[in-house]
Amino acid sequence: MPNIPTEQWAQVIEKVGGPVEYKKIPVAKPGPGEVLVNIKYSGVCHTDLHAVNGDWPIPTKLPLVGGHEGAGIVVARGDDVTDDVCKIGEAVGVKWLNDSCLSCTFCQQADEPLCLTPKLSGYTVDGSFQQYAIASAKHVAHIPDGVPLDEVSPVLCAGITVYKGLKESGVRPGQSVAIVGAGGGLGSLAQQYAKAMGLKVIAIDSGEEKKSMSEKMGCDAFIDFAKSSDITKDVRAATNDGLGPHAVILVAVNEKPFQQAAEYVRPRGTVIVIGLPANAYIRAPVFESVLKMVRIQASYVGNRQDSAEALDFFARGLIHAPFKTVDLKDLPDVYEKMHKGQIAGRYVLKMPDPE
Repeated sequence: MPNIPTEQWAQVIEKVGGPVEYKKIPVAKPGPGEVLVNIKYSGVCHTDLHAVNGDWPIPTKLPLVGGHEGAGIVVARGDDVTDDVCKIGEAVGVKWLNDSCLSCTFCQQADEPLCLTPKLSGYTVDGSFQQYAIASAKHVAHIPDGVPLDEVSPVLCAGITVYKGLKESGVRPGQSVAIVGAGGGLGSLAQQYAKAMGLKVIAIDSGEEKKSMSEKMGCDAFIDFAKSSDITKDVRAATNDGLGPHAVILVAVNEKPFQQAAEYVRPRGTVIVIGLPANAYIRAPVFESVLKMVRIQASYVGNRQDSAEALDFFARGLIHAPFKTVDLKDLPDVYEKMHKGQIAGRYVLKMPDPE
């Protein structure tokens, strides 16, 4: 049994709107069905910023430790957790869905994210912006041996989420997908998964840094929405037959792209809504959408099987999403860059070394 301290460093929100305070808090003990994970790295998601701002209709717990892309090692577990569920010393991921009941109608049909009584990491329960985090033993992601914990941490939310969205879209190898918000944390991973699934990728974002990164990700075309005078025309022109992409994956952080996608997706195409801009709405032209038989569908985080599949893509070397590592204490700087839209790829927080 590892030596577990009684206190740890964490980033804590005491009230809605922040600030985020870097301070020491007690280390929790795992209860029945739970494990204690020594977090080594944690990705930073836009959801974490929404938790700070309190601009979603679901209230957070307060005080709150944010974060839901935590990769680390199991160091303790509840008395009823057996080796076949989760082992001491095993590398695992703490995901957005920290726990679900596994007995409601949705859990029973493998829709655990739709559980009627979920626990959400970094939102309704404390998350991964701390050195030691509690998670359900049945819901942690099992990270394959040899996988680097810093690089895999963004996969635990962003990767699983976009992989699930691509599955939900029904696109097949050889078809095309437009990814809106392609240069962000979700978008950079969506490009990688799309290419690994044999799809042609149209990356939509703005700025030279995001264009350069998208080209390195292997996109087949990049469209800068800030420079485009007709986004619908440009997206359609980027497809081989000029009819538009077979699917659109919306991971943007503002509302406008959500109003445009149905206009340039091809007939019988699918628009997958993933991004969650605060107070945003989905609108589409009824006449054109009906005549084109466009399907608009939302997609939430993946279930446990989706998580395992998304991690397998990574373990096989098919996913190499860009990320930058900074110390846990530097989280406010990351949030400031998010506010300004200055992040290409993902930021990953490194936990402080044991004292």
